[in-house]
Amino acid sequence: MTTPAEPAAATPPRRRRRSSLRQRIMLGLFGYTALLSIAVVVQGFVVNEHAEHLVWTSLMDTELDHFVERSRIDPDYRWTDTDALSLYDSATRPPPHELSAIGPGVHDDVVYHNVEHVVLVRDVDGRRLTLALNIDDMEHREFDMALTIAGSAITTLLLLGVVIGWGVHRLVRPLSNMAERIGNLQPHRAGQRVDVPEAASSELVVIAEAVNDYVERNDRFVERERAFIDSASHELRTPIAVIAGATEIALDQDDLAPATRHQLDRIHRTARDVEQLISLLLVLAKDPKRLTAGADRVALDQLLPEIVEDHRHLTRDKDLTVSLAPMPHCEIVAPLPIVQVAIGNLLRNAIENSDRGEISIRLQADATVIIDDPGHGMTPEEISALYTRVARGGREGGGIGLDLISRLCEHLGWTLRFDKAERGTRTTLALRGDL
Repeated sequence: MTTPAEPAAATPPRRRRRSSLRQRIMLGLFGYTALLSIAVVVQGFVVNEHAEHLVWTSLMDTELDHFVERSRIDPDYRWTDTDALSLYDSATRPPPHELSAIGPGVHDDVVYHNVEHVVLVRDVDGRRLTLALNIDDMEHREFDMALTIAGSAITTLLLLGVVIGWGVHRLVRPLSNMAERIGNLQPHRAGQRVDVPEAASSELVVIAEAVNDYVERNDRFVERERAFIDSASHELRTPIAVIAGATEIALDQDDLAPATRHQLDRIHRTARDVEQLISLLLVLAKDPKRLTAGADRVALDQLLPEIVEDHRHLTRDKDLTVSLAPMPHCEIVAPLPIVQVAIGNLLRNAIENSDRGEISIRLQADATVIIDDPGHGMTPEEISALYTRVARGGREGGGIGLDLISRLCEHLGWTLRFDKAERGTRTTLALRGDL
């Protein structure tokens, strides 16, 4: 066997889960609101720190200027510490060890005695003055205020999230309803239309009109297709049946010349092939769901022996036998002529591409037909090349091309595959998809 069909009914790719338009809008608005809130809070903290530094600097410069001025006017003036302010003079009262190493200027967040201070250091008349302001209580209050601001920001975000969700739901609901109505359209039902409410926006009206126009044109196309299929089914099959019947009557004549009988045999076989081809093409032209009405309950264990007997004449001029293994009872629901065409053409292909030996046919309980032929077998490179020919519509030998058989299997949800066997080629047809 040298002409395989590529595997049919491949597993469809998994559809990627997509987020809805409502989710995207809500996520975008909520993200924008969150970023804006964070920016405002951060800016508030930056401004607060800057203002705080200016206040500390102004306050402590004022206090230290007052002390220096008073000391120059009254040499006996002495500074009195308070709970918040402490002054250290390197000449009379050296600063603590933690403050002695600090250079001139204003220094924030200086901790000594486990208390946070703001420290101002200034060199005056050859001595170093250090003024320390206790801000520990204010820092705690500032931290509490920061928590309050953060809580307020989170609460605001949650409230805005609820408002955004409600607003987006109201905004997107007409579009969601439109998408649901479009999704409920049934391809096999004629006269369907998408309706829009009076208050619909102009964009929804444009979408509905475009969909309705498409559905209307599709209805006309489907109607033309059905009319053609019904007409072709009758108009093409009738003359073929006449030709086949006439040749059968002619072949019953006993006084035919051998050459004439040979030509009549060719006409009869060709008529049967064309009849099968028409049946196959009509099936491919129909939606698989429409084939349910014409489907039959087919007993494969009874059909296979009939198909084998119909094709034994092809082995007449070859040292070739066809054998059937014991078969379990197996039934499927499918159009009987199509099952005959599929199995018969696979068997014909095996016979035409084998010269001697045995073709064995097996039926498994899961409606899988396996045909092993004694052909020369093929390398993986030959299999790949033959798959390419089948995909391009290549055809060899009599009967219906294996490209059409492959398309038929894909159309009906069957699986057809080709493998290199130990001595030849193995064809596996899994009729696992009932209509």
